[in-house]
Amino acid sequence: MDDRRIRFDFAHFQKLTEEEIAEIERIVNEKIREDIPLEEARDIPIEEARKAGAMMLFGEKYGERVRMITFDPEFSRELCGGTHVPSTGRIGLFKIVGETSVAAGIRRIEAVTAKNAEEWLKEQLVELQQVRALFKNPKRLVQQVEAVLEENRKLRKEVEQLQAARATALKGELKQQAVPVNGYNLLVARVPLDDGNALKTLAHQLEKELAPAVIVLGAVVKDKPQLLVLISRELTSQHPDLHAGQLVRELAAFIKGGGGGQPFLATAGGKDVGGLDQALEAARKKLETVS
Repeated sequence: MDDRRIRFDFAHFQKLTEEEIAEIERIVNEKIREDIPLEEARDIPIEEARKAGAMMLFGEKYGERVRMITFDPEFSRELCGGTHVPSTGRIGLFKIVGETSVAAGIRRIEAVTAKNAEEWLKEQLVELQQVRALFKNPKRLVQQVEAVLEENRKLRKEVEQLQAARATALKGELKQQAVPVNGYNLLVARVPLDDGNALKTLAHQLEKELAPAVIVLGAVVKDKPQLLVLISRELTSQHPDLHAGQLVRELAAFIKGGGGGQPFLATAGGKDVGGLDQALEAARKKLETVS
């Protein structure tokens, strides 16, 4: 707790629902509006507090004499040594701004009060108005946002399908570039794909048709260089020097990045697109000399 927000940990078996959070806020703000005065009983016997129904937290250690705080005997009476407002009305407003898990079976709510709660709500309203403005102030904002998200989902799916189709078309061209080296097919190429998954799919399709094969592909994905090395599994046992993870780590230096993976499949990403062709050429030279 500080001068801007409070937090409260409690035992609960699952995440609070939006309805439960709203109900907590309703109850608390109702008691705030009632402006219940503080009743404080200092230095009273703990047995007296227990008989009065004061809440005692499990695991806490209390002395023989305690301080009992009450805000409406029917609502809140507990043992507490902390600071309290003289009446609930001074809190002004209570708004939960976060609810998380902090341990198994333990949840935490964070909330703001008074002026800080007003400022938080104001920020939310300003942001909401900005979103409404982006959508030309529709009458049904939620439905409008849902429609845009659905359209975006469909467009992303279409892009993925186009990428997959493009990769399939590339497969025939790339197969012609493979060269036999030491009993396997070697393919090193830069491909015009902007999707990491499409790049991986293409590599697997090529390996299936060229096996046994060593395939090194480079691409610019989301404006970042990416490398992929795929080696037929039987080759990794026959040729100890063929290790996709080790090779891709070496090549990653050319694109100022890093990567790794398994002996038969590895990827790397970097920051320098200009080094992509150098990385591929280095891969070609190294693999042509592997026996």
